[in-house]
Amino acid sequence: MRLTFAVLIIFLFSPFTNASGQTKSIAERLGYPADSKLLIIHADDLAVAHSEDAASFDALDKHSVTSASIMVPCPWLNEVAAYAKEHPDADLGLHLTLTSEWKTYRWGPAASKDSVPSLLDSSGYLWSEVEPAVKNLKPEEAEREIRAQIERAIAMGIHPTHLDSHMGVLFSRPELFAVYVKVAHEYKLPFLAVRPPQAPKELMSLLSDRDVVLDSIVMAEPSVGSANWKTFYINAIKNLKPGITEIIVHLGHDDAELKAVMIDHPDYGSEWRQRDYDVVTSPEFRKTLEDNHVVLIRWNDLRKLAN
Repeated sequence: MRLTFAVLIIFLFSPFTNASGQTKSIAERLGYPADSKLLIIHADDLAVAHSEDAASFDALDKHSVTSASIMVPCPWLNEVAAYAKEHPDADLGLHLTLTSEWKTYRWGPAASKDSVPSLLDSSGYLWSEVEPAVKNLKPEEAEREIRAQIERAIAMGIHPTHLDSHMGVLFSRPELFAVYVKVAHEYKLPFLAVRPPQAPKELMSLLSDRDVVLDSIVMAEPSVGSANWKTFYINAIKNLKPGITEIIVHLGHDDAELKAVMIDHPDYGSEWRQRDYDVVTSPEFRKTLEDNHVVLIRWNDLRKLAN
């Protein structure tokens, strides 16, 4: 269903070098010691469903997550926009969306359908899987759509702090990655970007010396197993290295709504999202962060460095 992520993925950007030629770490640029363990705890998929929003808003309000990202084409966008207006300090980015993966619950593009035909399957929705999306997407139409998503969010009063890519579609082809970086630079937003095992030079050349350094990302995979869920996250915190890590979680309540939305999808489904919510809001998780001297940061902190 999703682009496969390793549990730990190394990210690459060019390091920042000051005028004297000395390279400073992101931690130092943010005012922390160079060996600090900086962590963004990030909730994906806002606007998919009310249950998703409610769990994510609660986690944001409790400071259990420090950041979240919004899927603009999804039906519950108005609810997220209202939250954004009521919580102007909330760290909300855009989860640029070029797929619609659920079985009976689908969405189309933010741009007019006739302007982005390569983004649509035979039913007129965004592609349900990464593979056909990557095969069929025309870069100029993908760019048109992600610009439409950004502009719609801004028009609704959302001030995005960063960009990332739903199901990793924009990481999957050099031409799509180029569009992603280009648009992020134009809007002066930091962005999540993954380096393939053998990163082509044409990809690396797209990154400027102002792009922010992330060192690693952690995300649960189906192989973790429900019985080991909390242990996976606790161990991830205990094993953090100095630098910047992002933990990506998918929050929701395992209720009738989310069960219906995510029917027949145990991976990233309603039970999965309830487990993620239960872990990040637990006292044990918070204590583990404190015991391991983790510094929680937000994408908005990184945005200040990128401009």
